[in-house]
Amino acid sequence: MAQVRVAVHSTDPMGYVGLSYFLKARPEVQVVEKDGLTPPDVIVFSTERLTSEAMGWLRQTSADRRVPIVLMATALTDAPLLAVVECGVVAILPRTAVTGEQLVDSIQAAANGSGVMPRDVLGKLLKRVEMLQRDVLAPNGLNAAGLAPREVDVLRLIAEGWATDEIAKELRYSERTVKNVIHHVTNRLNLRNRAHAVAYAMRAGVI
Repeated sequence: MAQVRVAVHSTDPMGYVGLSYFLKARPEVQVVEKDGLTPPDVIVFSTERLTSEAMGWLRQTSADRRVPIVLMATALTDAPLLAVVECGVVAILPRTAVTGEQLVDSIQAAANGSGVMPRDVLGKLLKRVEMLQRDVLAPNGLNAAGLAPREVDVLRLIAEGWATDEIAKELRYSERTVKNVIHHVTNRLNLRNRAHAVAYAMRAGVI
């Protein structure tokens, strides 16, 4: 397996030194600078608590470059888990109890598109997703992908190769309504065109 390029960031200077020293000794990874010429495959972020400064760093990092993040934190009781996931965090490890093998395994999992969450954190995250669905999305007729049922219907037929007039007849809409549905979806979700909208819906698993 190829080495995983890893950038290290820590709110504690000594933590940064310790993590960097450990990872440089592991043959599975190559430590690189976050903003260096060689981009990282994964970022390891170590912090005691998810303070406003730590969350600000996560948001800025996510905005600059979408790289999977392995988060090592001590206190996650009041952590905004949905916001953390939105910032690209795919693995969460207990900072005071994680072993070297667990860290390397999580880095490799992150690089391969997988996630690692402690059971209690995963339970809290699922409860918050359920709350979001119940209190925010469902009252507005949206699913977890942010799409309304009729938007899903239109995108499904587009994915199957149907033309606008055929979709209108099938769903008993006017052609103008079909075009408006596509327009609203692409604008609301910042998608480039109908093909991008179909790809978004397929990745979200709704069609």
